[in-house]
Amino acid sequence: MIRIQSLHQRTNVAKLPCAEGAAHDDWLRRHEDHCLPDTRVELRKQIMDWCDDLNGKCIFWLNGMAGTGKSTISRTIALELAEKKRLAASFFFTRGKKDVSHSRMFFTTIAAQLAISLPVLRTFISDAIDNNAHIFQKGPREQWDQLILHPLKNAPTQSIQLVVVIDALDECDSMEDIQLILQLLAEAKDLQTVRIKIFLTSRPEIPIFDGFRQLSGEAYQDFILHNIPLDTVNADISTFFVQKLSPLKAKYGLGTPWPDEGIIEQLVERAAGLFIYAATTLRFIRDGIGGPEEQLSLVLSATKSSLSATEHLDGIYMTLLQHSVLGTRGSQECKELAGQFRQVVGSIVVMFNTMPARNLAQLLQIPIKMVSRTLDSLRSVLNVSENESQPVRLFHLSFRDFLLDSQRCSDSRFQIDEKERHTRLFRQCMSHISQLQENICDLWGPGVLITEIPSDTIQKCIPPHIQYACRYWLDHWRLRNPMEEDIKTIRQFLEHHLLHWLEGLSLIGEVSNGVHVIIALEEILSVSCNIH
Repeated sequence: MIRIQSLHQRTNVAKLPCAEGAAHDDWLRRHEDHCLPDTRVELRKQIMDWCDDLNGKCIFWLNGMAGTGKSTISRTIALELAEKKRLAASFFFTRGKKDVSHSRMFFTTIAAQLAISLPVLRTFISDAIDNNAHIFQKGPREQWDQLILHPLKNAPTQSIQLVVVIDALDECDSMEDIQLILQLLAEAKDLQTVRIKIFLTSRPEIPIFDGFRQLSGEAYQDFILHNIPLDTVNADISTFFVQKLSPLKAKYGLGTPWPDEGIIEQLVERAAGLFIYAATTLRFIRDGIGGPEEQLSLVLSATKSSLSATEHLDGIYMTLLQHSVLGTRGSQECKELAGQFRQVVGSIVVMFNTMPARNLAQLLQIPIKMVSRTLDSLRSVLNVSENESQPVRLFHLSFRDFLLDSQRCSDSRFQIDEKERHTRLFRQCMSHISQLQENICDLWGPGVLITEIPSDTIQKCIPPHIQYACRYWLDHWRLRNPMEEDIKTIRQFLEHHLLHWLEGLSLIGEVSNGVHVIIALEEILSVSCNIH
């Protein structure tokens, strides 16, 4: 009987929806950096001391400007806690990457990880699922209360103090959800039997500041990353350059010393306290089309772009774009390559989820060679795996910020018009889903369960670019340049392909999203009718 009950608990907990790529050690994050052993030493010690302090504040908020190294610190802290059996759960938000760009699976993912890190919770979490079969469709408050807070309150007393690591909360797509998450997490301060702390990072954005202001001063402490003395940060960045560039000296048979102290000092000065500058510069020197010496020379010869706080980062981005994408080609070829860049990379930076290069080409309805050629020149800023089944991702959100800001991206050939990109992606999505037909997967009869259909059959009949179009066409429409012809396109789609689209959504497990879309469409189209 005990054995059957244990199996039931495991099965129930296994039902918890988990966001792909959320955990610090997820396979998709295997190439992301951690702090070098001799860097961030004092800050890491301060964080670990807070983790160990039984009387410390419940939440430690590490905030800092883009590029100051918050995510690298988060991964390092999460790894150290995991090695000490102190990590309760981790969730790394990432803008533009499906499950981890929003809060819909945030609490269910945390609950699933808690059930692993603290097995005594499994019974209580399983009971919560038993008592509310629709808990996965409930709002954040219900999921927090039933799947996390009540199990933690009812669990037997534990001697260990665990930590939840949450990175880049500002990359969650709803500011209202962010503030609610903060309010709910702060309730962990009142737990008695199981002590849980939350280590959290974000950019210092106003809505997040407002969220913390609403909390009791007893609930959290903060640390402003970009207020660390510049000398300390520069020493860490210098260590980074020395350790990361040294292997290139042996590999390419470069002279000794290379680079010398003077060059290291110049690189550190140009980084201006931003670790993302150091990481991007390293990839540009290491992976560029010229040898390391030529690539380094290009970095050092780049002129300042502005007087902004990101002047040197903008400078390295502009240098690598002009050198890697255009090079010394003629004006006509440069114009064509820049247009391809805006089409391919412009789509990547505004899309709501990532996908492999081949599927991206299918979505954009352009040759894969064009996509591959563009991506191959940008490996300093884009994570392009040799495994063609892996999605293309930005290394850092600051590159997106740069391309979308005409004040920062001073070369108009590379500026991305966000609304124009959303308009084109909306139309491409509509083109794909308007080709859907009845019985997409050629099923053998009515009433077939989704679980009876092999996953590879669904992937074959509804490949990733079609799945993306089904899921996100309305999101792109909302952010497009408003045009009457797009309303006509939607009406034609609804008249001829509504049921086909709903069938496609059901096959990929997104039918609930379709309901929300239809509700939104009803309002949108009724407003359009009233106007005309």
